[in-house]
Amino acid sequence: MTHADQHRLILELKDYQHKMSRRDSEQFEMFEKRDKDDEDLDDLSKKRLLEFYTVYVPERKRII
Repeated sequence: MTHADQHRLILELKDYQHKMSRRDSEQFEMFEKRDKDDEDLDDLSKKRLLEFYTVYVPERKRII
């Protein structure tokens, strides 16, 4: 996953943050901060971001 893909997923998930549990929302906020600082996510974080994407973004709106 490239940095551009990572940024696109985070922007898409931002619209669905209100549906997240508290724990997931806190983790997502950390992903947002890391993205804002232009940090690349490690493999475990990328996997978790993709899990958020598949759980919270409806299938009809998914890009991937």
